[in-house]
Formats: sequence, structure tokens, C-alpha cells
Amino acid sequence: MATIYKSLVKSGEGSQDFVKTSDTISSGMWAGGAGSITSFFTSSAQSASNGQYYLDVYAANPQTDSTAQPQFSIAYGHFQGSGSKGLKGTAGDRASKTIYSQVANLVLAAGTDRFTFANQVAGKKNSIYVMSVARQQLREKMDPGNWELHISGGYDEPQPSILKLIDDSSSVAQEDGIGGRVFNIVSGSIDGGTNIKTAAADQANGGLGLFYPDLGLLVFNGYSLNLAASLGEATGSNSLGDNNTNFFNAISSGSKFQARREEVIDSQHYFCRIPNADFNYSSNPTFSLTGSFTQQTFIKNPRTFITQVGLYNDNNELLAVAKLSKPLLKSFSREAIIKVKLDF
Repeated sequence: MATIYKSLVKSGEGSQDFVKTSDTISSGMWAGGAGSITSFFTSSAQSASNGQYYLDVYAANPQTDSTAQPQFSIAYGHFQGSGSKGLKGTAGDRASKTIYSQVANLVLAAGTDRFTFANQVAGKKNSIYVMSVARQQLREKMDPGNWELHISGGYDEPQPSILKLIDDSSSVAQEDGIGGRVFNIVSGSIDGGTNIKTAAADQANGGLGLFYPDLGLLVFNGYSLNLAASLGEATGSNSLGDNNTNFFNAISSGSKFQARREEVIDSQHYFCRIPNADFNYSSNPTFSLTGSFTQQTFIKNPRTFITQVGLYNDNNELLAVAKLSKPLLKSFSREAIIKVKLDF
């Protein structure tokens, strides 16, 4: 008679047939697992509706590619609401104030309402530029030391018009806050190994920003980045400064955002052990028909071919199916162990 079900042995009952493991995987962070974006686009529809608050950035043109998805978002924030419409105490959007407060509430400790960067210039801590990686691209977290962003208009050698930005996780001790791990954003490159050009504490106009890998968040020092990359920051009162657009143009002209993500993959390994006496018969009509073997050789030496494994719960409900790359011969003279791996 054909064997249909075979129970897996649980831990503590002898040989363990299923084991759990966890592995940290690093992969390209952008669409399709790409490690770098060189072309950047925005959506006219999104820009028109809430572009004064933030801009979604794509790796493909959403106007011509219906499958294009946002890769990250950018925004400009100002502690006092400058560079956006509206006045304090009156009706109005004051979008830059909203952005600054929202980001500050996300990563700063209670009672702290302003960002402080390394070597902060006195009186120059009102504005920030923000990049936030889309959840579907981030998945779990960014990989520190494995990203590089180019912004046009900078002073970085050997291309005076390009500012190259990385983090300093390779040279400083990790700090933790309510936003998880935090590192400084510094000028440098990761091509051929990490090469920090100017440390955050040595940046003449204050550190360039802070990097929160667990949130996929980059918060730039508005004053320092504006001087380093010539962004033309507009801080007029009750005026639309187009700082989001200027920031996007500098990123687009830089033509490179290289990044990798990290995620922990939990796996369940099932060891399906098939002794020599099991699964040598089949109910398939090619094996037997009306109680008789279709092949005379099966009378003394029945053989089957295993093509897939089904995993069932205690109620005999099928939960998963694993298919073998090629049929596996099974007979009384052959045993097998098939490992089924499920990733979560």
C-alpha cells in the first residue's frame, strides 16, 4: 500500500526534523534589487497635490512607466516655517514647519525640538533637508557604510561640481537614540573601500547631517549642505521657496545614489527523511491499474519517482508544496533526505 503521510519528529523526540535559523542578508536597495540609481524622476500629479511638503523620487519616469514606484522621498524643513507659505499665528500651510516638527518628533528625544549637528555653527540650526527611503525598498534597514549619494554643485575633488556623501560608521562608535542607530553624514566615497574626506567635526560650516539606518532616514544640516552644494536655500517668510525642487535638481544632476539594505531572514528547515521501506508504491495510474502493476518489474522491485513534497498540519491541511528540480528515484534499496526550506 502506498504511504501517503509521514510525521516529522519534533524537538525532544529524538532526531530533530525541523530547525529554525536566522541570516542577515545584504542586497541592492532599489527597484529590482539594483544597487544604484543614476536617473531620477518626480511625479507631476504628486508634486501638484502635496509637493510643497515633499517630493516622491522615482528611478523610472512615472509618466511613461505605469510600474514605476517611489524609491525615496525628499523634503525641506524649517524650524520657524520659513521658505513656505503661511505666517505664524495665522492661517496657512507653513509646510516647512510641519516637516521639521514631524522629523524632529520621530528621532529626537523628548524635550528636544531642534537638530544639533557636529561642529554646529551658532545660530545656524533652523533648517534641514530630508531623505526618507520608501518602505518597500528599505524592507528592514539600510546597510551602514554601503551607500554613497552624489549632489551637484559641491566642491568635492576631483570633480569640483559634485559633492559625494557617505556615513562615518567605519570610523566612529555607534550611537543609539529613539530613532535607533545614528551616524554622521560626511563627505567621502566608498569606491574601492571607505574613504572619508572630511570628518563631521572638521566640517567648516558644521556637520553635513545625520544618518538613521534603522529608519532609512537621512537628515541634512540645511545651512552646511546649502553652502557645500550651492542649493540656493530660500528662507523668506510667507513665500514658496521651492527648496524641495532645488534639492531634487541637485540630486538628479549628481546622477548617483548607491545603497544597500540589510534584512534578517528567518528560515524554517524541514528534513523529510525517507527510509528504504517507505514511499515505494504509488496510486498514480502509471504505477498500478485495477490492482495490478503496470510493469512486471514492479512485482519484485517496485520503484517510484518523488517529484514534490507537501507539508501538512495536524488536520491534514496542505500548507506548502516544495517541488524538486528533477525526479528522485525511490526503491527498497534507496533512502533519501529532502530538505525543504521556508523563508519568512
